Amino acid sequence: MPEPDGIAVPPGTAPLVLHVFPTFAVGGAQVRFCALANRFGPRWRHVIASLDGRTDCAERLRPGVPFTLLPAPVPRGLDPLRAAWRIRGLLRRLRPAVLVTSNWGSIEWAIANLAPPRIHHLHTEDGFGPDEAAGQKPRRMLARRLALRRSEVALPSTVLLRAAREAWRLPEARLHHIPNGLDLDRFRPDGPPAGIAVPGEGPVIGTVAALRAEKNLARLLRAAALLRAEGLALRLLVIGDGPERPMLEALAAELGLGGDTLFAGHVPDPAAAYRSMDLFALSSDTEQMPFSVMEAMASGLAVAATDVGDVRVMLGPAHAAQVAALDPAALAAALRPLLADAGLRARQGAANRLRAEQAYDQERMFQAYAALLDSKYPPLPAGMIQSIARKI
Repeated sequence: MPEPDGIAVPPGTAPLVLHVFPTFAVGGAQVRFCALANRFGPRWRHVIASLDGRTDCAERLRPGVPFTLLPAPVPRGLDPLRAAWRIRGLLRRLRPAVLVTSNWGSIEWAIANLAPPRIHHLHTEDGFGPDEAAGQKPRRMLARRLALRRSEVALPSTVLLRAAREAWRLPEARLHHIPNGLDLDRFRPDGPPAGIAVPGEGPVIGTVAALRAEKNLARLLRAAALLRAEGLALRLLVIGDGPERPMLEALAAELGLGGDTLFAGHVPDPAAAYRSMDLFALSSDTEQMPFSVMEAMASGLAVAATDVGDVRVMLGPAHAAQVAALDPAALAAALRPLLADAGLRARQGAANRLRAEQAYDQERMFQAYAALLDSKYPPLPAGMIQSIARKI
């Protein structure tokens, strides 16, 4: 196979899939792709474009997966026309069988793909960034409506499915609700813990998140400080890294939590880390169907979480008291009974594991995505591309 534009395309005859991620740092969409690629091995060859140049998640791909990394394929600062021209050039040279784009940050690739010859396109949407946590921007809704109307669109949550129907007004036949799934043999209550030594005394509240603004780990720290002021013993374990880490470490010290909080950083395989926790907390401003909550459920942990995305549906009505409004006091109220009652933690953890077994087995997810990658659909009618470009 030739090397278009200097890209060492994986050798072989399997269909080539070009995946475009705003970042290939560890996150929900990236972890899902790695699980899918590992499941099917050489069924497809993969080129992974990371628009910000980060490639951390590649360490999760197994040796049998044929892939090439393409960090920062479009230089930052290019005007939209030149960026689209470069994207079209890459598409022409790579000639992938399938283009897979991820979230709003890759929408330019979906737009560039409107020009003929159009490539079979799957768009995956996993949620909104902090700039849309309070509501979607009209221009972005219009862009999705026009750029994705002839694409297959995969959505893990009912919230996103409703947005695609009602706000983006995409054709029902193009929408695919595919709940996230995970490896229930890997994430399980039994098995060795990670051996992470969290300083202090009391139950360990754990969280797994990229330390970015929309994950709002500051809310969890402030909730923990409120509980500590009531005399409750607790410790905090934060798995993950990101730009907010220095601020969060300073805030933990300011709130008097520095001696009982461990920022463990990035952990390549977090399965054992969940078994080092007594309960799990999610403090995000925006999510859809967070992998971390599923992983905690499968690991047999009780969960307290902010009321975002499908979290309330995931945990079920029996755990409604552990779904909190977006403020530290509400999150503290959701955590309080779990901290005080080990029996309640055990019962809720067992119920969460059972629900994960019933609803979140990854094989259903794998087969649904495989069907989309293998499917075909007719090209755009003549003249529609120019109309879409003018409106965007």
